[in-house]
Amino acid sequence: MGNTDSRVSVIGQVVSGSNAVERAQNACAEANRLEKIGEYQAAYEVLAEYWPDRQAFPKLPDLPKEIAADVMLRIGALSCWMGSADQISGSQELGKDIINRALVTYETLNLPAKVAEARGDMGLCYWREGAFDEARVQFSTALDLVPESDHDLKAVLLIRSGVVEGDAHRLNTALTYYNEALPLVEESTDDALKGGFHFSYGLLFKRLAAPENREDYIDRALVEYTAASVHFERAGNMRAQARVEANLGNLFCMIGRYGQAHRHLDRARNLLLSLDDVATIAVIDETRARTLVGEGRLVEADQMIKMSVKVLEKGDQQAVLAEALTTFGVVQARLGYHARAKVLFDRAINVAETMNEPEEAGRAKLCVIEELRDKLPEKELVETYWSAVELLKHAEDQDAGKRLIAAAGVLLKMMLEKDAPVLNEPETFEGFSIRRYVRDAERKVIRRALREAEGSVTKAAHLLGFKHHQSLINLINSRHRQLMNERSTVRKRKRTILKRDRKPADSNKPAKVVRRRALYVGDHNTLGRLVGTELFQGIDVQSFHALQPAIKAFGDLASFEVVIVGPGFEGPAVVAFLEALRRVQHHGPRVPIAVMGQRESEDDVWRVGVDTFVGEKENVTKLVSEIERILKENKSE
Repeated sequence: MGNTDSRVSVIGQVVSGSNAVERAQNACAEANRLEKIGEYQAAYEVLAEYWPDRQAFPKLPDLPKEIAADVMLRIGALSCWMGSADQISGSQELGKDIINRALVTYETLNLPAKVAEARGDMGLCYWREGAFDEARVQFSTALDLVPESDHDLKAVLLIRSGVVEGDAHRLNTALTYYNEALPLVEESTDDALKGGFHFSYGLLFKRLAAPENREDYIDRALVEYTAASVHFERAGNMRAQARVEANLGNLFCMIGRYGQAHRHLDRARNLLLSLDDVATIAVIDETRARTLVGEGRLVEADQMIKMSVKVLEKGDQQAVLAEALTTFGVVQARLGYHARAKVLFDRAINVAETMNEPEEAGRAKLCVIEELRDKLPEKELVETYWSAVELLKHAEDQDAGKRLIAAAGVLLKMMLEKDAPVLNEPETFEGFSIRRYVRDAERKVIRRALREAEGSVTKAAHLLGFKHHQSLINLINSRHRQLMNERSTVRKRKRTILKRDRKPADSNKPAKVVRRRALYVGDHNTLGRLVGTELFQGIDVQSFHALQPAIKAFGDLASFEVVIVGPGFEGPAVVAFLEALRRVQHHGPRVPIAVMGQRESEDDVWRVGVDTFVGEKENVTKLVSEIERILKENKSE
């Protein structure tokens, strides 16, 4: 309420100027102050007399040229700021046109300091659109024009130049700009300027820390963000405080501290909701989606990134949109929607290339290789890789180089495995044995399948077309014992699987009943009852009707004899659930997994690593028999 009263009072003072020139000067000064603290709506109200229609050029009275240009500059800059916050399409172009009119006037009047200020605001418009080359030209020209005595304006231009280079991943160049700005910022008394510097400096240290997870850079980023928050609070800039919280969330997401990431993102979102800043909220949602991906919560990440992209598509922030589309593609790929993921990656690449941002396009292409390498032809993958190399060859951050090396390794392994002959034809039939020849070929194929399955006999058997993995086990034990080392380590179970021990330890004492447990997830009542009665008599069945709550039971996974996923869930959700389960099993005992689900998701389910799969339209008794089989096999191993 206090802010509203103050705003009305300020507007009244501005309007009550003694003449048109004074009123215009007062309006410009107050709008500039409000703009610096993020109060864009209040600044608009101050300038409403000259700019009644936000989507049109301002209407100016008969003012001196310099004063008229000052009003145009403030309105043009405000058009860009408000359009960015509200995601109004075309606002950046309108803002640039209005600023350009002011710029031409300043040049005509030979006012270099005003020209520098106008070019600084013009560069911001280009930056928001993702047109970094054009932004660089504006900032560089402005720095050449700014008077040496105007330390604050020079610092602002250096900081903005650093922001552009940081977003373009030219981190060493960005660091040069910030280091040059540092002494100018230290002598300034402008809290908004100081907050902007520390915020951008912190963002740079966060990016420098990413490739090597440098703790000293992470600590420095936290220090800079804290300083930024203090100065923004002094300046009264709630919008900027929200951006600090958002970047803290991004930082904690990057280093895998997801709980802290969510807390900071919540604070940022709550601040921005009160300001109705939909664009920055969309950016926060993109960070939230990446955090959820890191936690393995793919379905939630999918919902979050959809909202982010939907908002960003309406505005002019194309560079941010390209990043969000790439994140969306990653989520879709991991959910199993590979065709959709490819479309999203292609869109991200197209947006980045249209905005002349080769490095962002290169990163999207790396995601294609990382996420879709098993789904695309080799030739297309190789072409994508070489294109990514060309786009990222000037990238200064180490992360791009590391990802390129990893992608090259993936492609090389694929080509070597595919091109390696299974068995050469004999040069001569002297001493030739068809049985030995076939056995050697069989051994090589099995070895390759085991390696592709990372030692899992179940997955290798599926790759080779066996109906049951026990058939492959028997084949290895009987004819290819030299492949035993290719199998993953089998963990011996310490107890029987289905039945209670009936033989008492002491004939004079009753037998001790050991309770067994099974984890069942599904919304099919008949199957649920069957699992709890006919199949597992004497076994406690812990049932869940949703996947997410069942994940909480993974902490006690060792106590379960089997995990059963029943019908009623979409394939991608089941895959995400199984991936979470597999991560837990990696650090503990292996529990057999049975799935009854959609046939279209069968390949993805097998790829994650299950012991049996039954189509949801098949007879339930088949699932029962399959569960009995895998439990017996697990006991025998």
